Amino acid sequence: MSDNTETYDAVLLLSFGGPEARDDVIPFLENVLRGRNVPHQRMLAVAEHYFEFDGVSPLNGQNRALIAALEAELKRCDINLPVYWANRNWHPLLENTLIRMRDDGVRRALGFFTSAYSSYSGCRQYLENIEVARERVGEGVPVVEKLRFFYNHPGFVEPMAEHLREAMDRVPSERRTGTRVVFTAHSLPAQMASDCDYEAQLKETSALVSQVAGISNWDIVYQSRSGPPTQPWLGPDVGSHLEALHRDSAITDVVIAPIGFISDHMEVVYDLDVEARTLCNSIGLNMIRTATVGTHPRFVSMIRELIQERLNDDPVRLSLGSNGPSRDHCPADCCIGSRQRSA
Repeated sequence: MSDNTETYDAVLLLSFGGPEARDDVIPFLENVLRGRNVPHQRMLAVAEHYFEFDGVSPLNGQNRALIAALEAELKRCDINLPVYWANRNWHPLLENTLIRMRDDGVRRALGFFTSAYSSYSGCRQYLENIEVARERVGEGVPVVEKLRFFYNHPGFVEPMAEHLREAMDRVPSERRTGTRVVFTAHSLPAQMASDCDYEAQLKETSALVSQVAGISNWDIVYQSRSGPPTQPWLGPDVGSHLEALHRDSAITDVVIAPIGFISDHMEVVYDLDVEARTLCNSIGLNMIRTATVGTHPRFVSMIRELIQERLNDDPVRLSLGSNGPSRDHCPADCCIGSRQRSA
């Protein structure tokens, strides 16, 4: 392999962002919802989710831990690239991070987005935010090139399968034949979903994780819907599905695997650990929730492998399944759709 490390001089981890104090919650949500026709009462209802955790989203802390693990992994493999961090909706904000990168002499960076799948809100919107921030920063601002999607990378699939097996082991052996695995992901407006590969990628990842874990009884459901009732969104909803499983007398236990997320952030700890668990407790359905990949060593090494792909002329591009590795660069019209946005 010929080394092209001189063509990149940094890594940027780009994420959604989250508040870290009660006073942050409303300004954070105003950033998220700016330009969108979302009723004020809906925003206040979402704010209560954060207030249950004293206004602190777990996401920022998890990103700090992931960056520390990635820095150690890069150092271990003699990859001399500093790791920067930016958020779309809360500090450290993208524009401020780009200014710091520029002032540090960074000219070309590789971007790792904390989303495994293709969609407007999970990819295209990040790319648009980068371009807007670059225009604001102006002369000398670094170029940021996104790393490829990793939904079918063994470094994502294998840790998820490991966590799924661990969760299944917590079900009493005599009840495992009555256990259903439920993969969850953030719902999207149906129109947005029709313009990207989000659903197909989720199905492939769920099938791959199930295959590696040796699981045959599983479903895909969606959570965290926020649109008006008249707007079609991806379903079924996780709550409705859990109630349907309870009506099946053969189902005694459910293992919920948040396949659509890489860390235990607010939509996992509230929508699943609070709302879904409360529902399961009320109907008498035993629920176990799997861990997300977080800072699993194999996931961290996957990020390093994605970086190495772009540093070498003849890269090793790992993937599982029949579709092969995703492309490095998105087409100009990829995932644009109607630019509807989920909250």
